[in-house]
Amino acid sequence: QVQLVESGGGLVQAGGSLRLSCAASGRTFNGFAMGWFRQAPGKEREIVAAINRSGGATYYADSVKGRFTISRDNAKSTVDLQMNSLKLEDTAVYYCARDSSGIQPYSIRTRSYDSWGQGTQVTVSS
Repeated sequence: QVQLVESGGGLVQAGGSLRLSCAASGRTFNGFAMGWFRQAPGKEREIVAAINRSGGATYYADSVKGRFTISRDNAKSTVDLQMNSLKLEDTAVYYCARDSSGIQPYSIRTRSYDSWGQGTQVTVSS
């Protein structure tokens, strides 16, 4: 298992930017793809972005494509999510998670992720 701790959430006006960071414990961070998910009130948790083990392949949900960027630093065991041009509908609790499926380059299925952080709230206001 790995412990994941998210940070960087907060309140931002529509059109603004936030950068989320996820710090992982353990020595096997670079052996796994990672993902960022979000869950809004009354909605199911959904994948936002994923990144493979090396950082060379990424996935974005259509709703965030062109606005969000996922990146990772294997030396620091961190995975970040840069969020630009934020919209009201981006309001949610954001989670980072580890992909344990082994699917290359990554899985986009929630059930493939076995370790989750506690989440960080992102609120976008008008």
